[in-house]
Amino acid sequence: MSYMRTSLLTVFLSLTLVSLMTLPGFAEEKSFYSPVILVDKENHRILISTFGSVFWIDVPDAAKPHIEKLPISGLADFVVEMRGDGQAPLLKTWKVKSGETSCTYFDGKTCK
Repeated sequence: MSYMRTSLLTVFLSLTLVSLMTLPGFAEEKSFYSPVILVDKENHRILISTFGSVFWIDVPDAAKPHIEKLPISGLADFVVEMRGDGQAPLLKTWKVKSGETSCTYFDGKTCK
């Protein structure tokens, strides 16, 4: 009986491992509360600082017309999609918490 249980468990774990290896990886979302250090309009990216590091966030097409509305030195909560292969995180949304702007909330499609 114990042998049968061990065999079934082994088969189940093997199938689980195979299915995890063949499924595409899911992008992880992260949120960063940070000051806006620089907005690079030409390269469509935003420089932020958090946890003692400075890094770029890439901006999708829908956000490109709105990035110039981000207040430099203003604080914002950025939700990004973490991407692998050395790529910068990709912006999903932002909420400006301090600073003058006509776009306090970008929902991934429109500015409000």
